[in-house]
Amino acid sequence: MGKDYYTILGLTNKKSTDDEIKKAYRKMALKYHPDKNKSAGAEEKFKEISEAYDVLSDAKKREIYDKYGEEGLKGGAAPGPGGGAGYHYEFKGDPRDIFSQFFGGQDPFAAFFSDGGGGPKGGTRVFFSSGGGGPEGMDTGGGDPFEALFGGGHGQHVAGGGGGGMHNLFRMGGGGGGRPGRQGASRQGGGGAVQDPPVLRDLYVELDDILKGCTKKMKITRTVVGSDGRSTRLDKVLSIEVKPGWKSGTKITFPKEGDQTPGHVPADIVFVIKDKPNPIFKREGSDVKYTAKITLKEALCGTTIQVPLLEGGPKQALRLTEITKPTTTRRLLGKGLPIPKSSSNNRGDLIVGFDIVFPDKLTDSAREILNDTLP
Repeated sequence: MGKDYYTILGLTNKKSTDDEIKKAYRKMALKYHPDKNKSAGAEEKFKEISEAYDVLSDAKKREIYDKYGEEGLKGGAAPGPGGGAGYHYEFKGDPRDIFSQFFGGQDPFAAFFSDGGGGPKGGTRVFFSSGGGGPEGMDTGGGDPFEALFGGGHGQHVAGGGGGGMHNLFRMGGGGGGRPGRQGASRQGGGGAVQDPPVLRDLYVELDDILKGCTKKMKITRTVVGSDGRSTRLDKVLSIEVKPGWKSGTKITFPKEGDQTPGHVPADIVFVIKDKPNPIFKREGSDVKYTAKITLKEALCGTTIQVPLLEGGPKQALRLTEITKPTTTRRLLGKGLPIPKSSSNNRGDLIVGFDIVFPDKLTDSAREILNDTLP
């Protein structure tokens, strides 16, 4: 027995209207989209749903299917136009293309589950408004991405850093601003124009700037099309307010600051915060790590070391009274980086690790002493 396309879409009435078929497809496609549904067989089910919609949404294919079933549709048993050679149907479409066309020219799940490359990675990206004047942003720490996907409201251009409510990533009709989730993808802008993919730029920031916050001025050169249709190259300086504690990977988006081309909405310019290597400290989230070099004698017998601080100035004395092993760590509480979104100005810790320097040589007498003394 061939496939029952109506049952696949969850329809019980074979006289369902076009609108009912669309609603059924939307419901089932969202349920079994492989970027959302990771269960076994979801991808095959998603393809089956797309095939069912491809047939039932086409009046000619649906008429043949209703008369002859899947075997007649695909096997050529159905007569062709004018009673000629048999009609033969084969589903060759890309289920994702059908899905993206249904949702206004883009795959909405890709914006949430793509890493910017060709395939889903599972990382949620939800865009927020900071509620302030300038663009701010950082990776979301939570929230329901599907609420942002299917709720009401307008697309927002920044990943939220200092508060503010959740906004939709895009409108279902394709008219709002949505950030594409796949490399080379585009989105619909106002008036049906297609927006170019975002331009990503790395912004390397010193630990001292992450500690205190700073303003970065970034110069860009973009193509601007005048009212006469002529293109010119203009320089522009973008101001980025780096907030204390921002993590590597935080994104700051400047909407439509890319090159202007006829018939296209300019791309967004997205700056991605990167940690600039520091010769003394290594960042670990909101903590920073410092590695102190001590001798084997100091590791066994104890010593006092001077630990540098992020703020600079006088070092902090740290006394070691117990045996220090290569895996030993000590914490200076609250001496790390600011914790983002903390209402109490809390900071991470300064973690002290140890590099124990062994002697290159031992005299015979020292070796004998150690051999008699050590357990």
